[in-house]
Amino acid sequence: MLPENSNILTINGGSSSIKFAMYEMAKTPKLIFSGCINRIGMATTTFNVSNLDLDEKKGYEIYCPGFYEAAIFLILWLKRQAGFDRVKCIGHRIVHGKAHSCAEVIDATLLKELKLIKDYDPEHLPAEIEIIELFRQRCLGIFQVACFDTAFHATLPRIAKILPIPRRFDQAGVQKYGFHGLSYAYLVEELKKTIGVEEAKGRIILAHLGNGASLVALKEGRSVETTMGFTPAGGCVMGSRSGDLDPGVAWFMMKSEGLNTKQFNHLINHEAGLLGVSETSADMQDLLQKESSDERAAEAVALFCYQIKKWIGSFMAVLSGLDILVFSGGIGENAPIIRSRICKGLGFTGIELDEEQNEQNGFQISKAESKIKVLVIPTNEELMIAKCTADLYNDFKSKERQHKN
Repeated sequence: MLPENSNILTINGGSSSIKFAMYEMAKTPKLIFSGCINRIGMATTTFNVSNLDLDEKKGYEIYCPGFYEAAIFLILWLKRQAGFDRVKCIGHRIVHGKAHSCAEVIDATLLKELKLIKDYDPEHLPAEIEIIELFRQRCLGIFQVACFDTAFHATLPRIAKILPIPRRFDQAGVQKYGFHGLSYAYLVEELKKTIGVEEAKGRIILAHLGNGASLVALKEGRSVETTMGFTPAGGCVMGSRSGDLDPGVAWFMMKSEGLNTKQFNHLINHEAGLLGVSETSADMQDLLQKESSDERAAEAVALFCYQIKKWIGSFMAVLSGLDILVFSGGIGENAPIIRSRICKGLGFTGIELDEEQNEQNGFQISKAESKIKVLVIPTNEELMIAKCTADLYNDFKSKERQHKN
């Protein structure tokens, strides 16, 4: 076990934001503080932190023209915090882990491998590698762990992974990987606690709906199909990501506007999705407030609900039915009207919502007689990172002691 009074730090970073949290180690890690740096590289970069021990929240603007500056600011800030001297390990969310099926200790070999695949996910991997290396340089001796978002989907059947392109690309690793795995792993644990281990082995769809959105189909608690593909830009429409596109659309957009590959990647990740359709916002709450007076906002909301409903239907076909549908993520947990619109018209499948429970964001929002249970479960990726990191650290130290003896 980790030494008494030791802490764990979790880092969840991308090119435009960094989320962080510090936990006191226990059987279930106890959150001490959490925060985020948002809008990195923009004029109004913000730093926010919530300290549970002191019951206080702080937020202010900082100057961070790039990710490097934001990462250095965070490391220097962390070093000034009470309890950072007790941090024994750091867990990093690594969005793309290719074939890695579990969390791993970060060493020179793993870093080299991540650098080789950084073009798989240019939105996350370069920044994730940079902050790992900065912690290695400035926090000597702290054990670091890579927690892969793709690992949860290592169980995908071959037929779900393969893409209909020449095999030379498949041999180079171009296939469906799936993402949001840390969120899904946490939700599976919560399902086991709340409905029981046996029921959690049923036919289940988990819908992680937020600014980034995806769904996964589960059998026996394992991923058998998911919406996101080779990158997190695939699948259903998201806040500013396109989701799946006709390949011909990509060709036409690049040709008609003279876009290079970098510009096209920026377009589908930062200018598309709800933002692209509405032309005003990537935020679902904003769009819901505008939809009665702005047709573009109304269409963006309708498109999101329509696509999620389609994915649910297709996953029911993959699973040969459905026992449980779970909503999670910022939208899935907090937008009753979106859950209601997604489920509307699915009565023929056996889904019957209890609208009163839905409005109250209850745990079970389906009627008692509904053939399919519909649940709302808040996710917690940071806690999952902390647990994975602690487990790996304890295992590593145990083997180290055995080797010495």
